[in-house]
Amino acid sequence: MTVNIQPTGEGVRAGWVHFTSGTDLVRGFLAVPDRPGQFPVVITAHENLGVTPHRQGVTRALASEGFVSLTVDLFSRFGGMPPQNFSSVDERRSMAFLAARDSRAVPDLQAGLDFARSLPEALPDRAAALGFCLGGGTVLVWGSQTPDLDAIVSLYGIPVLPPEYSPTGEPDSRIPLLATLKAPVQFHFGGADEAIPQDQISLLEQACPTAAQGADFHRYEGAGHAYHDETHPNHHPDAARLTWDRTLEFLRTHLR
Repeated sequence: MTVNIQPTGEGVRAGWVHFTSGTDLVRGFLAVPDRPGQFPVVITAHENLGVTPHRQGVTRALASEGFVSLTVDLFSRFGGMPPQNFSSVDERRSMAFLAARDSRAVPDLQAGLDFARSLPEALPDRAAALGFCLGGGTVLVWGSQTPDLDAIVSLYGIPVLPPEYSPTGEPDSRIPLLATLKAPVQFHFGGADEAIPQDQISLLEQACPTAAQGADFHRYEGAGHAYHDETHPNHHPDAARLTWDRTLEFLRTHLR
């Protein structure tokens, strides 16, 4: 385990850290409030592009809001980047999802949580998961398996993995997981998402009453996929701002 974080001038300390997951050494981007105290933990599962500069910025932003914030690099075993030997955008996405498959990503997220909870800045009994795109589905799988989370937030996670994203070569629906989640969940989707079929999003919305610990669902008219990312062509400032406010309120409600 290595921790080498420095002040950023944003009221936080941040940097890359390393910790073990099983027999492997994996990394993550950590940010903590730069002030005395202990704070709830938020573990983030990134999108298929990895721990991008934007994702690092969101990690720091969570710390500035009073959380021990760790984004686990689910591509640690691939040099911190998704596989690069693709010939098309569709193949890139498929290879990224397969590289960060649930059987590998979920243990890494749990290892990240165990690491973060061991930090002196952390409140070890207050923790949440936050996922974007690829990670938005992964946190549902994780949340169905661990009792260690108090809240889950999923942004534009694909409700049903298509065959080319699934290790089995068969569609893999996350929707039935709602009934087995061990923590309340909040969903955010763009109403003009071009990467996720709107009928899948509607099926997930209809299933929200089956969530074992309750579910909030939000869909933002006119927002496309990845709308929260200010570096993405689909960035939708109004939807991003409202999503952030709702996420913070949800986290604070369940982590206090």
